Amino acid sequence: QVQLVESGGGLVQAGGSLRLSCAASGRTFRTYVMGWFRQTPGKEREFVAAINWNGDSTYYADSVKGRFTISRDNAKNTVYLQTDSLKPEDTAVYYCAASSSRWNLITPSVAAFSSWGQGTQVTVSS
Repeated sequence: QVQLVESGGGLVQAGGSLRLSCAASGRTFRTYVMGWFRQTPGKEREFVAAINWNGDSTYYADSVKGRFTISRDNAKNTVYLQTDSLKPEDTAVYYCAASSSRWNLITPSVAAFSSWGQGTQVTVSS
């Protein structure tokens, strides 16, 4: 298991940007597929983006493709989510997650990820 702590959320106007960070503990961080999910009250947690162990493969939900960028720095045990051109519908609690599955076998679902952070709130005003 890896422990995850998110930061960087906040209140931003539509069209603005935020950079979310997720700091991980443990020496095995580089072995995990990392992902970002988000959730609003009354709705299921939804997949946002994922990145493989060395950062050369990424995958995005259609709703954020072209606006969000996931990246990682294995030397710092940190994964990032750069969120640009934010929309009010991006308002949610954003969660960082880790999966020990192989990249070519992983699915963009909550069930594929075993470790979760506590979440960071992103609010986009219109």
